[in-house]
Amino acid sequence: MQGVMIPQMMMNRRTSRFLSSSSQKDWRATTILGIRKGNQVVLIGDGQVTSGHTVVKGNAKKIRRLGANKDILAGFAGVTADALALMELLETKLEEYQGQLLRSSVELTKLWRMDKRYRALNAQMIVADKSQLLLIAGNGDVLESNDGLMAIGSGGDFALASARALIDSPLSAEEIARKFMEIAANLCIYTNNNFLMEKIDLQ
Repeated sequence: MQGVMIPQMMMNRRTSRFLSSSSQKDWRATTILGIRKGNQVVLIGDGQVTSGHTVVKGNAKKIRRLGANKDILAGFAGVTADALALMELLETKLEEYQGQLLRSSVELTKLWRMDKRYRALNAQMIVADKSQLLLIAGNGDVLESNDGLMAIGSGGDFALASARALIDSPLSAEEIARKFMEIAANLCIYTNNNFLMEKIDLQ
């Protein structure tokens, strides 16, 4: 982290709630959750894509593995084409900075914010590796969770509240992720029960 400018890296409970509730009309049709606990880092998301009040797809793949060794997890909320374009840009930055997730994320947000070709991209991402759980947003933020939890999308508030209630339980990160996604799917009309999960086992 030395020598890298990190915009607004402070993270607290109010910030965490903002990530999942601000501009919800732009982040509909999904819930993406990240959790870091014990020896696991988990990203999980649903597969529903909604246009207005119509479900147009139920099995979209919103969680991906990135990096040369596929050891970085990324999940997105927002316009699918925009999010995929951002993932491609992140892959490029990961190659440029030898897999350094934080540095690559900061450089991505600089490009996203400053380059007029990318300013209109409408998405948010949660990314994770073995040591970090980050949110990347187009307003220039790279936010790091201080409690091991991150949520974006229309069901993010439900999921985040449920996860906080279980984070100190004996359940693993994977078990908590599944439970709070089930709660989000039951409460949020833009989230379904078709979950996709990727995880990193820590040594």
